[in-house]
Amino acid sequence: MGDLVVAARDQAFVGRVAERAVFRSALAGDSHAPSVLYLHGPGGIGKSALLRRFALEALEAARLVVEVDGRTVAATPEDFEHAAGKAIGEPNAVLLVDTFELCHSLEHWLWEQFLPRLPLGTVVVVAGRAAPDPRWVADPGWADLLRVVRLRDLAREDAAAFLRVRGVPAGMHHALLSFTSGNPLALSLAVAVAVQRDTDGARGTAEWSPGQAEWSPGQDVIATLLPHLVGHAPSAAHRTALEVCAQADVTSEGLLRAMTGEDAAELFAWLRTQPFIESTASGLFPHDVVREVLAADLRWRDPEGFAALRRRMYHHLLARVREVPAAQVLQAMNSLVYLDRSLGHLADTLVWDPEDAVREMPCTPDDESRVVDLVHLTEGAESAAIARFWLNRQPEAFRVYRSNRTGEITAFSTLLRLSGPEGEDVDPVVAAAWSHARAGSPIRAGEHMAVARFMVDAQAYQRPSASLNLVTWRVTAEIIRADRLAWLFVVMRDDGFWNAHLAPGDMLPTDARPVVGDHGYRLFAHDWRTRSAMAWVAEKHEALQEGVAAVTPAVTAPQERSDHVVLSRPEFDTAVRDALRALWWPGELAANPLNRSRLVVEHDQNLHDVLLHAVETLLGERGGETRHQVLTTTYSKTAPTQEAAARRLGMSFSTYRRHLTAAVQHIRDVLWSHELSGTAVLPVGRDLSAEQ
Repeated sequence: MGDLVVAARDQAFVGRVAERAVFRSALAGDSHAPSVLYLHGPGGIGKSALLRRFALEALEAARLVVEVDGRTVAATPEDFEHAAGKAIGEPNAVLLVDTFELCHSLEHWLWEQFLPRLPLGTVVVVAGRAAPDPRWVADPGWADLLRVVRLRDLAREDAAAFLRVRGVPAGMHHALLSFTSGNPLALSLAVAVAVQRDTDGARGTAEWSPGQAEWSPGQDVIATLLPHLVGHAPSAAHRTALEVCAQADVTSEGLLRAMTGEDAAELFAWLRTQPFIESTASGLFPHDVVREVLAADLRWRDPEGFAALRRRMYHHLLARVREVPAAQVLQAMNSLVYLDRSLGHLADTLVWDPEDAVREMPCTPDDESRVVDLVHLTEGAESAAIARFWLNRQPEAFRVYRSNRTGEITAFSTLLRLSGPEGEDVDPVVAAAWSHARAGSPIRAGEHMAVARFMVDAQAYQRPSASLNLVTWRVTAEIIRADRLAWLFVVMRDDGFWNAHLAPGDMLPTDARPVVGDHGYRLFAHDWRTRSAMAWVAEKHEALQEGVAAVTPAVTAPQERSDHVVLSRPEFDTAVRDALRALWWPGELAANPLNRSRLVVEHDQNLHDVLLHAVETLLGERGGETRHQVLTTTYSKTAPTQEAAARRLGMSFSTYRRHLTAAVQHIRDVLWSHELSGTAVLPVGRDLSAEQ
């Protein structure tokens, strides 16, 4: 039976290539190899599994293996030497010491008295949660003999290999890897639950279903992981410090002071000694799986306390955004947004991928040609000329975003600050912003308006990306920190994507739709003189916590609408165009005025189905097959821009635009005819939703 256990463990072992190479070089007697390998890392990181692997390799090399486990050996020199004594009298023995944190009081004796007595050729591996005393690492006597290695989570490819070895269905891999972050213990527990669920068809102990974005562990899994990953918190204050650290992106002593009071210095010092805590220049943060487990445990044990802690943290971090020096604004915004990163519209528009990380920098004269090239590539020559105009007038308004991997400029943004008419004769977008402000509530003396004029990413353009995260945070910080800000305008390509995403932030689309070159743009506006920005941000946080987007319109069934609207033909045509752009964005489609037209109100259909039926009528027209393909490609989720749609279809842009214009006009005519006659638009063929 023992042989079967060893074989199964051996088959399931993955990764740790570098550590195994060091151990093998020591077994081979390599002159550059260490005699003592000290492994440290948090509970559940795989120290014991690696020691078992070392034992197998040592036995295969015909070496005597002596194993000592701190869980079963009393922490006295006599007991330790009794357990490890065979290594003293046996040349070329391999001594493996596990769970050394329970024998930590023996550290001085181990280095000064026990290890020096071992014969040359002995290989020693010590594994524990805590790193060795820095004095031994710095001791020149041990410099050539000791190698200290901090064990970390398994690399994603190694963790995926473990899932394959354990027979986990491929459809479950993403969810399990996302939760465990490669932590071996968490991975093993999650796999055990997932395999059991797949075997017996029951839900088991995990709240998970195929296709779900994140794996949510059951409370028995949490209860098993907590003591192994975190251990025992000495007091309630220490427990609170852990829970704060689990919520924050990074934890500083200042944040702890705001959350726990005058014990912050002691708690911070304790946190930084924990093996599952990492340090950065900004503060401390836990391993990903520890963060998830601590948060899940508090949310389950004390949901009211969980909400109260997050609320206090949010208000503290919000105040920091307003108070920190300008150079620290983005870092403060990152900490603020991090609390809500997985909620509501933020989950759809934020990208938290270190592989795509970028850094924001001021735009220098040497960067300007790259900025103009990016505009020319994505928006055309007319927009590039406008960008050059603003570079000459407000160079400080431009920010560039450099890849952390390559150093190349991958994106840029422009946040104009305007206190008087400027650029209206050059930039139709800024002219539209001034026109809207004058018609609504004109700017008074001492006030200014901000225009987020350009947001361009070389790859994603204006879709969610790492650079767009920073642009959004910069604009939000302008709202929070600015004095005498009147209007804020955000400019986006008029393709409907951002209508629903900006609405929860009270950035509502204006009627103005300026055109520059071949592209139309939409202005989203808000007058910030009507209320405190700090109160507004806090309210949005509360709305996210409650799962309610404050201004997102509800989808109302047609039969529940009390009356219908009468649109002029130009208004109707505009509404049809907007509806096509919002076809696969339910929140925005629900706000379209066509929902209250005769087409919808007087028939048992919703606007989405009416549009699909109208699109299908293209197939009965001469040349309709091509126009149908152009229309469905343009207004699907897979073509972020019209240029991208044209490329997918293999058409020149001019040919594509000609077919698209004809297709949209056909849809307008069909729907207008039914609006006037009061007849329903009926299905004529295929189910377009299935194709999408």
